[in-house]
Amino acid sequence: MLTEDTIAAISTPIGHSGIGIVRLSGKDSIKITDKIFVSPKKKSLKQTPSHRIIYGHIVNLNKEIIDEVLVSIMKAPRTYTKEDVVEINCHGGPVPIRRILELTLKAGARLAEPGEFTRRAFLNGRIDLTRAEAVLDIINALTDQGQKAAVEQLRGKLSKKIETLREKLINLTAFVEAYIDFPEEDVELPSLKDMKKMALKIQKFLRQLIESSQYGMILREGLKTAIIGRPNVGKSSLLNALLEQDKAIVTETPGTTRDVIEDYLNIQGIPVKIMDTAGIREVKDIAEKEGVKRSLMAMKNADLVLTILDGSEDLHDTDRELIGKCNQKKTILVINKIDLPQKLILPHPPLIKGGRGDFHRQVVKVSAIKKRGLTELKNKIAETTLKGKTFDSMNVVTNIRHVHALKKALASVNSFIEETTKKTYPEFLAVELRDALDAIGEIQGITTPEDILNKIFSDFCIGK
Repeated sequence: MLTEDTIAAISTPIGHSGIGIVRLSGKDSIKITDKIFVSPKKKSLKQTPSHRIIYGHIVNLNKEIIDEVLVSIMKAPRTYTKEDVVEINCHGGPVPIRRILELTLKAGARLAEPGEFTRRAFLNGRIDLTRAEAVLDIINALTDQGQKAAVEQLRGKLSKKIETLREKLINLTAFVEAYIDFPEEDVELPSLKDMKKMALKIQKFLRQLIESSQYGMILREGLKTAIIGRPNVGKSSLLNALLEQDKAIVTETPGTTRDVIEDYLNIQGIPVKIMDTAGIREVKDIAEKEGVKRSLMAMKNADLVLTILDGSEDLHDTDRELIGKCNQKKTILVINKIDLPQKLILPHPPLIKGGRGDFHRQVVKVSAIKKRGLTELKNKIAETTLKGKTFDSMNVVTNIRHVHALKKALASVNSFIEETTKKTYPEFLAVELRDALDAIGEIQGITTPEDILNKIFSDFCIGK
């Protein structure tokens, strides 16, 4: 990436809207815009004070007016990228915004790469890598709670915790290095026992951050929830009832659903990725067989399973087998069709093949058709997921990259603690701490390899 270049891109979605924005960043942003912008008073943008908005027109080389615009001038270093930034606010149709972008490129700008504006903000030291990633999380947030967590990260909440962790590791490393550098000197240093205590506090801090990720990943990516059951127990009807729309086709013919149907809903701030699956049974039809295969895969990969039972029928062997397959999964038994005369009697959980002994605490009765019991089901989903906690009370890690780095750091700290017990050479202790520091540095972007940076910013849109 050539940071000396001036880059340009469309920063608003292509389509029809009231406003569209073409953004430029780099040392020649104002100079380039001046070539294609004319104000009523013929005022040069270069002479305009920073953080001002100027009215005028964008014109081509023949001085033909392309659009009526407002130009925002923001001079370095008080900008998003810490470079000169210009934003051309034009009408939001695809033609004017595309033509204006083309004019900026002809005037000397280069088309920005995906995420290049945010990458420049990172490279120029305005934000660290965690805050750069938070920008994308805000854009992609699935619920208000997810957006709130991303905003907190953008404000530096995670950065401060990671920096505190890094400082603790640096202090501990300094003591170990002193043992190595001044073995015979009369320097007062903590004992190995004291350093182990310091490491145990760091270990606890790391474990808390890692533990929070189970909730953070749900906020970021959604709680993968599979609705499973044999044919015609009401899986598609339940999906439609929860989404409050006819997303899935519902018929009395078994095997109507052949593929996994997905959508999102918000349950108490939890983004739930709900998946309706094909009815599970022994089949010969090739298409339905593939559907059953995908259903089982969806169940395997789900964070939560809703196993649907038909309350108007006796318990089938297929029901028992499905409950058994969910043995290691968070599962809620949903007894559907309670608007009909009830025949279903659940045996004691241990009698269900492969069943866990806590199913009696995870049973909800609903009528998907009559929309009864849905609030109770949503409450049970939230209770099973959050276990009495609230997102507001958590300091969550939401990024899988951060989790991997924290686990690497924890492994090194664990090894350090183990080596202090063995009273090993301080050189070995120093190696473990340096590895932990490198892992933490990956989160901040201090020691992050170039290929990882490329992957992170390639997920951004071009205008951000």
